[in-house]
Amino acid sequence: MSDIAYKDAGMAQGQNSTSQLSTSNFQIVSIPRISVQAFCLDSRTAETIQNASVDRRMSKTHTMVQQGGVTAAIDVFKSAATPNLLIVETLSNSKEVVEELDQLAEVCDAGTNVLVIGRVNDVDLYRTLIQRGVSEYIVGPIDIARLINTIGQFYSDTSAEPFGRTIAVIGAKGGCGASSIAHNLSWSIAKKLENDVAIADLDLPFGTAGLDFNQDPLQGVMEAIASPDRLDDTLLDRLLAKCNDRLSLLAAPATLDQTYDFEPDKFDQVIEVMQKGTPTVVLDLPHSWNGWVRHILAKVDEIIIVAEPDLANLRNAKNLVDRIAQLRPNDAKPYLVLNKVNIPKRPEIKPDEFSRALNVVSLATIPFEPALFGTASNNGQMIAEFESRHAVAGLFEDMAVKVTGKAEMQTKNKSLFAALIKKVRK
Repeated sequence: MSDIAYKDAGMAQGQNSTSQLSTSNFQIVSIPRISVQAFCLDSRTAETIQNASVDRRMSKTHTMVQQGGVTAAIDVFKSAATPNLLIVETLSNSKEVVEELDQLAEVCDAGTNVLVIGRVNDVDLYRTLIQRGVSEYIVGPIDIARLINTIGQFYSDTSAEPFGRTIAVIGAKGGCGASSIAHNLSWSIAKKLENDVAIADLDLPFGTAGLDFNQDPLQGVMEAIASPDRLDDTLLDRLLAKCNDRLSLLAAPATLDQTYDFEPDKFDQVIEVMQKGTPTVVLDLPHSWNGWVRHILAKVDEIIIVAEPDLANLRNAKNLVDRIAQLRPNDAKPYLVLNKVNIPKRPEIKPDEFSRALNVVSLATIPFEPALFGTASNNGQMIAEFESRHAVAGLFEDMAVKVTGKAEMQTKNKSLFAALIKKVRK
């Protein structure tokens, strides 16, 4: 049995069949825009995964294949975020496999699917690994068709909730730089964390994402919401402008030829389709208060309020925090980013006093650097592109780690995978 997934009915009954399964019985599905890292011990396995990565059904994925197996994966992810899908190969016996994966679980982030390729044909081992949080175990050597099918099963449930994390960025006051924060944050998540990101510029009349990313797409948000019955991953791909290999933009029209009054749920389908195809979705919201902005704030995973350290911003931020608490009584409070701090001669509220008054977590304090931000914007660049060693570039990288949940996982040093293992151990 060269590559059997133990969910076969025969193995579920404990039979030890060694018959070859035909891949023609499997429906091979397209894989969404995910990051995949594989750690292999057998050169044939590495070659198979590499060849699968260029298949049309995996054309949206970013796949990296390395040698070293489980031990190498543990070493890498002690100090790095795990991908959407982690593939590890092991040649160990049943007892050693369990021990290896127990160690891997301790460095594996929440939400990461783990596919194990082994050599032990044992239903008891399969059941043990599934109980411990492994997404799937298959016996190698593998072939391309079964590999793609196995990966596809993780993301093929159309009734499942979208897997992309949504982050909404909104300014407490016009001109506080919320869009600049949203754009630079998106770039840092994409480039520094190597995580695919889609950003939607929802400041429809005055959006600046196209300018900041040096893009001039002919289509964008308005085309996406024009035909909700036709909107799917394929159509959205045509509407997204590619800013780099991991960052895509759904641009605002940035015109005043119409008003932008919509029903509260007008953007729901656009956001859901973006989530299904992209691990991280950043929503650049306008500084306005209407039904659809309020509706989006009630539904996203994370909210970032951007403010300047003055009294008007504090009042507006307090109103936002209070209203969001009513909309999301069971969710964490928004993050705060203080921007344009230390403007010469301006009376300012100290950052710690500002965040304490709101009783929220301060994500970052961005200093007033008009030349840095202005020049980067004029060049159509992000701060880390324009001056990668500047302290502000580091602040955006730190923000990316925190808001995507990577900092929390590194601090706790465990995942759902690890939690399941601890539960089984009891």
